Amino acid sequence: MSDGDTSNAAWQGFIDKWLAAQPQQRVALVFVDGHRHPGHIALAALEQELLDAAYGIREPQVAAAKLGWWAEELSGAASSGGRHPLTQVLFDDERAHAIAAEQWVAPVLAAMAQLEQGTAADFAAQLDAALPLHGALAALETAWWYGAAAPSDRAARLATLDHLLDALLRTEVDAGRDRLPLSMANLARHGLSRSQLGQASAARQQAIQDQLRELLQSWREAAHLPGPLSVFRALASSHGMRMAQRAARAPDALASLGAERPRIRPVTTWRAWQAARAWRRNAS
Repeated sequence: MSDGDTSNAAWQGFIDKWLAAQPQQRVALVFVDGHRHPGHIALAALEQELLDAAYGIREPQVAAAKLGWWAEELSGAASSGGRHPLTQVLFDDERAHAIAAEQWVAPVLAAMAQLEQGTAADFAAQLDAALPLHGALAALETAWWYGAAAPSDRAARLATLDHLLDALLRTEVDAGRDRLPLSMANLARHGLSRSQLGQASAARQQAIQDQLRELLQSWREAAHLPGPLSVFRALASSHGMRMAQRAARAPDALASLGAERPRIRPVTTWRAWQAARAWRRNAS
């Protein structure tokens, strides 16, 4: 399925939301045929729906209600076939029925558990706090693409790092939320208060660069973890890592991140092709 090419208009809107959040995946769709693998794309769109509920809704009660609906939907989808268009596409595939109901619901439960998390003490605590949700999504994704026996350690770490980079992009917007994108240790090291995150300053630039250095170090370490990656995970991670590398050298790191997020460079096609080749090799 290329961009906009689908016979099921009911779920095209959810694909469009995913592509709006990750524009580089339009290139990946050249290498993942949606007519042969509609569930691969539906799963990516489902992950985006869950992340939007977990992070995009400011009122915890509203987010909990939406996630509760998803928990009910996914726990019963194997028998009912699902009510949501994405669930219906997924559970029309035998892959969905080979995955335990608990694994389908695990990301939703993890998302609900972290709704009222505060700001983490340090970078290691940020990783630990985000891992249950993003690790559960990575485990589900890996089981779908490669089967239940495939390890998801690397996918889990990369999914967590992608999330922390996305959170960093929202530094100004989320300065008033309980969970800040920078750790308490980072804020203290640069003498930053919550209110100061909303405005550009030398101290904020240094704090963001510190966070980028931590992210890049963790990205390098992730290369040694076991487990295959979906095409979409591989492309998102390579895109995110290079965004972080450019931003770490930029005079305004936050502006660089914002400019790079939607940018699709010629090399993106090559990275997508590499990711698809690795998928076919690991899935055979």
